[in-house]
Parts: sequence; C-alpha cells; structure tokens
Amino acid sequence: MFKSKKSLLQLSIVILFSFQLSSQEKNESMDQMWGDATVVDNNLREGRGKFFDESNFGMFIHWGLFSDLAGKWKDKTYYGIGEWIMNPRVANIPPKEYKKVAKDFNPSKFDAKAIAKLAKDAGMKYIIITSKHHEGFAMFDTKVSDFNIVDATPFGRDPMKELAAACHELGLGFGFYYSHYQDWTTPGAAGGPEKDSKGDKASFKDYFYNKCKPQVKEICSNYGDIDFVWFDTPGGMPKEYVIELADMVRELQPNTMLCSRVGYGLGDYVSHGDMEVPPVNLDILWESCDTNNDSWSYAWYDNNFKSPKEILHRLISTVGRGGTYLFNVGPNGEGSVPQIGVQFLEQAGKWIKKYPQVIYDAGSSPWGHALAWGDVTTQENSLFLSVFDWPQDGKLYLPGLENDIVSAKIVGNSSDLKFEKKGNWIVFNVPYKTPDSPVSVIEVKLNSKPQVQQTHGVYPNIQNTLLTDFTEVSKAEKSSIRWMEKFGEWKKTTQVSKWKKKGKAVWEVNVLEPGYYYLDLNYKGEGRLVWKTTTDEGIMVQNQQAATEKYNAYPMGIIEFKKAGIHKITVSLVEGDPETSSLKSMIIKPIQ
Repeated sequence: MFKSKKSLLQLSIVILFSFQLSSQEKNESMDQMWGDATVVDNNLREGRGKFFDESNFGMFIHWGLFSDLAGKWKDKTYYGIGEWIMNPRVANIPPKEYKKVAKDFNPSKFDAKAIAKLAKDAGMKYIIITSKHHEGFAMFDTKVSDFNIVDATPFGRDPMKELAAACHELGLGFGFYYSHYQDWTTPGAAGGPEKDSKGDKASFKDYFYNKCKPQVKEICSNYGDIDFVWFDTPGGMPKEYVIELADMVRELQPNTMLCSRVGYGLGDYVSHGDMEVPPVNLDILWESCDTNNDSWSYAWYDNNFKSPKEILHRLISTVGRGGTYLFNVGPNGEGSVPQIGVQFLEQAGKWIKKYPQVIYDAGSSPWGHALAWGDVTTQENSLFLSVFDWPQDGKLYLPGLENDIVSAKIVGNSSDLKFEKKGNWIVFNVPYKTPDSPVSVIEVKLNSKPQVQQTHGVYPNIQNTLLTDFTEVSKAEKSSIRWMEKFGEWKKTTQVSKWKKKGKAVWEVNVLEPGYYYLDLNYKGEGRLVWKTTTDEGIMVQNQQAATEKYNAYPMGIIEFKKAGIHKITVSLVEGDPETSSLKSMIIKPIQ
C-alpha cells in the first residue's frame, strides 16, 4: 500500500554493528553514539516541521580547525574523515598541541554570501553548519571559552554571524551543528582530558554547565531565527542533561527542529546513519546526511566528488523513500569550497530548477523502493518517473500500476507518449534518444491516488538488482550490517547469513516476458561456495563460485521463467561456511 508523506509513525531503527572508540566512548558502538532513532512528536508535518518536510534538500557544512590541517599532521597524511584527525584512532594529537593550530588558522577567502548563493543555486533550501565539532573549537564568537575563531585566530571574525545573515537575506533556512557530548579538548567531556588546568579531576557535569549549555544558549540567542539545531553523537550522555538542553533550545527557538541525534528520542525527525539512503520507504520525518566526496571535512587528497548525476540520484532516491537529503560540503582552510564540488552542485541545481516538482514537497514512491531504471516521486495524482538509465530499445516498462492513466508526457515536451497495458505492466513507447541529461523525467497523470502492486519486476530490457531487504527468510538470519572502508567512511547493507539446514531466502518477482535470463548472486564468504536457486516452476540453477571478504556479484547461470506473472525465487546455500557466507542481493539480467 502506498504511504504518502502526509502521515507520520514512530520508528526505531536497530542497526547491528560495532565500532569501538577510545576514551569515554570505548564501550559504545556508533549506533549508540548516534542516539535513539525515534522522534518525540508525531504531528509535526503541518506545524513547525512543514519547512523540513517540504524542502527535501539542504546543505551541510563541516568546517573547523581540522579543515586547515586537511587530513595531514606532521607531514603524514591520515586517510578517512578529516574532522576526526585529532582522535586517538587517527593522528592522536594531544589537546595542547591541537590548540596551537588556531594560531595559523586564517580563512581569508571565506565568503558567506558566496556559500549561501551556492546553496541556493544548487536548489537547497537551508544550511546547517558546524558551530563546534568534536575538536571543541567554536567557529563562532563565544564568551564561554577563548578557544574560538574570533579570539584564538588571526581571522578575528564571526563567520557564523555572516553566514546566518547571508542565508536570511537569500530566504534560506539556517541551523547549527553542535557536538554536545564529545569535546576532545575540554576536561570532563567525552573524549576530553580527565583533569582540568588545576590538576583536579573534571566531570561531565563540569563540561556541561561550564561550556556545552552556555554555548548552545549563545547559538540560540545571537543569530536570529534558527531552523535547525543538529546535535551529534549523544552516546553515553546522561538523559537529564539531554532533556535540559532540548528544553532550553525549544524555549529560546520554539520553531527550531532537532534531529534525533540529540538523543533519548527527543528529536523531531530521524537522522539516519552517515552516508545512508534506505532501500525502503519510511513513513516518518527523516533525513539522510551524505557528503560530496569521502570525507566530511576538507582533506587535501580527497578528490572523489560525487557527479551531478550521482547527487541527483541519491537526492531523488531519498525523496522517493519519503525523506530529506542533507548534502555536505567541506570548505578548506582558506574558507572556500573546492571548485569541483561547486561546479557539480551548480549543475545539479540547474536540473532541479527545470524539474522542481520532482523534489520540493514531493511524496514518496508508491512502489516503496527504487525501480530498475530509476525512481518515482509524486504530486497528488501524478507520478514523476526519474529515468537514470534511459532504454535503448524505445520501451520503458512500469510494473504493477493499478490505476488508469489519464496522460503521459516527457516533462518539457508537449506530445503525449503512447503506451499499452500488458498484464499489470505499463509499456511506454519512448524516443530512442535520451531526452535530457543527466536525468530524464516522465509525468504520468492518473485518474486517482496512485495504487500499485509493489512486487519487484523482472524487466525485458534492463537488469534489476533484488536486495535481501525484500526477502522472506527461514532457517537463516537476515540482519543489517555496517562497516568502514576508509576510517569513518560508512557502508551499510542487509545480509542473509548464519544458514541452517534447509535455510532459504525467498523473493517474489513480477515477470512480464517469459524466457531465459542471466542470474547473478552478490555475496561474500570464504573459499568456494555452492548456491542453489529454484523457482516455483521447478527450474533450478546450482553453481560453485569463489568468495572473498568483500561483496561481489558472481554469475550463477541461466534461469528460465515459463509463464508471465508473479513468481517466487528461492536461494539457499549448499556448500560453504554457513556462518561467514553472506548473501546481499540477486541480479536478474535480460539476455540480449
């Protein structure tokens, strides 16, 4: 059943993984550090949550002393997320040495109006920037500590004041990130020194009342209207302090939105794990926070910028799943955003300007998941098909649509597309030439609210990847796992593992054209594995392939569907270690 963005349910996300940190955080996984992923109020969409719900695209900015270090300390490069360079798991910089970095921090090229204009040109509706990250350095004029950009650097200005004014001038929303639990240079805070300057043992209470709460009061009092306060990694922060902080924010800024990382279910919307776009629709207020390359903050070597097409793909996928996309940029030590990132964002923004209806105030996809060629967002009775892989044979296939179609057009073209219904599939006759780059859009107007059968399709002209998120599993374990590639660069997937005798994973698929298709399985494991795949028509494909510690797709052979319609495909492990053999997805490809 299609769920619109106009209803709201509480959700708790449980992710199974462990990432051990040092100091006070050593016994906490990142799931615990990110906090309880629930929301406090179920009825925000038409109130103070309306701006968040309708905007769907915002800019995140990670900027601090770490930006000046750029991933390098004492002539050694530390690969991974640059804002953690001080941490013992990275360069392990002592607080006294780290504080000296401020003496040379002079971001003379910082231009608040240029950054705000970039956000607006990119199609973003608001900016959230780091006022204080885990390093403890305040990027604003604070009276609480002299470890701040005005008092401790030759720059001597308050860039937060300038950026807040620029956002308000351009009609953009504005908000602050603030690390409320971790502060690696302040005694008593999580990850900070254990003793104060006098040699006395410092408590978290000392940090909270002497620095954290007073600074949060400053950012909520000195910068005009604040749309967001984005706390991070509450971890083991005592609940009474989180409540006290949240209550103060709501008193000082009654219209502000708190993300779930404030902790203890006191947020207004759920912020998912870093760099994660969920594969299934979520009927809550939620965001995906992502970054334009691999590191959140600037790193000299990190040139792996997301292309305009990838930015749009992840944005549309997030909106299609019912969420909002918070996309990060990392200004360098001089205060400017790298030019490649600027260029790619501006190109994405030009596309959004042509197709605003795909993004802003758009509803989620009634299919509940991506489709083989792209994704779907909605406006009332209209479907907007964002086609990332334009068909080369002049046929675009849409599975499971139950409504009658009033009209179908390529957006920007007045001519109606011809289409026919085959079973419960719609086949559109489309031009061979791709209408637009990097994404083409088709608007399909329906006679009523969209109703679809959500079963994944087997397409005659394009491969489809079926994730294990959509399997029914018996005598095996389906779980979500998360791991890091480089330090802090998170990856997440759903797997089926811990296979028992007669264990199986079953997908339901919708086949339009009977016949032969290539079958691949994406898995990891040890040694050589034997997998068996069967259909409800008695077809079996069994094969042995190698396995590695990383997920890879391996060809299993050719699978046949004798009849069109709904079928079940079952995968089971025949030979191999049942504990380490992990199935991620099935890929069905037409033979061309």
